[in-house]
Amino acid sequence: MITLNGRFGKVDNCQVGVFAAVTRDGVASVVDADLYLPETWTKDTTRCEVVGVPEEAQVFRTKGEIALDMVMRLRREGLHFSFVAFDGGYGHLPWLLGELDGEGEIFFAEVHSDQAIYLQDPAPTVVARRSPKGRAPRRRQTAAVSMTVAEWAATQSASAWGRLSIRDGEKGEVIADYLTQRVWVWDGKAPSASRWHLLGRREIDGTKLKFGLSNAKPRASLRRLAEMQGARHFVEQSFREAKSACGMAEYQVRRWQAWHHHMALVMIATMFLAKERMAHRETAELLSCRDLVEIMRHRLPTKIVTDNDLAASIIDRHRRRRQAMESAYRQQAAMLSASD
Repeated sequence: MITLNGRFGKVDNCQVGVFAAVTRDGVASVVDADLYLPETWTKDTTRCEVVGVPEEAQVFRTKGEIALDMVMRLRREGLHFSFVAFDGGYGHLPWLLGELDGEGEIFFAEVHSDQAIYLQDPAPTVVARRSPKGRAPRRRQTAAVSMTVAEWAATQSASAWGRLSIRDGEKGEVIADYLTQRVWVWDGKAPSASRWHLLGRREIDGTKLKFGLSNAKPRASLRRLAEMQGARHFVEQSFREAKSACGMAEYQVRRWQAWHHHMALVMIATMFLAKERMAHRETAELLSCRDLVEIMRHRLPTKIVTDNDLAASIIDRHRRRRQAMESAYRQQAAMLSASD
């Protein structure tokens, strides 16, 4: 599908996946992946069959629906996690937050700056019927006035923000200003509003603001919410490492099964690297995925030992490339001949 490719920073033809990762003690690993199929694909049965999409997967699901199914599946399979964190791409979906809340799953969802909130319960109600004629009112309304999270932050005094250091970073402590308040969130459709934590995070120079919603326990501390918000840093880092050290983006496959097989191997690799880093933390605190890859390259057996081995490897690679090129030319010639 044509969409924004985060790896290249431009709109390009690419595949889109929904992923889950777990993080603990500053280390994260990818644990699940599912390929997203746009509706133009799921409506094209022939196209799906050509690339081996199973019949049960030929039903359109949004990325939010895939994410919810993934969380529920991981919970059923016995994976232990204390909360779910995701970015604004999922945090702006009120139905997703409501579903997770209804399932008893604690979440921290980053939201966009235009997220609407209420500082008091909007208590939505259906307006009383004014006339016996016509349909009875069904839509819920409220007299309460909402505001965006950006507007909320702008009304806060400088002294209301609390400065916290939530972890050690490569360039010093990660310090930011935080502010939290219990607010109500209502999407205009639900029978009632939900009361959740709103967290604001501001860089200490005041240049950047982030916001998040959480259904953590009412007495959750500012530090706890800040640490929940910061957990995504390690998840994002694990994806960078999966691409640089485990070949996550280095594949040329078009079939459903091949994509999922590749991602399964990547998950095994990221889990191995995460376990090794945690196992050697006391003696090698700064051990990185790159370090582990270098160690394995040095210690594991290799087919290339001598200059002759290197030359033979290159010759064999050239032979296979030549065969692939000749095959492609033969297929092209056959197609051109058939079209004459």
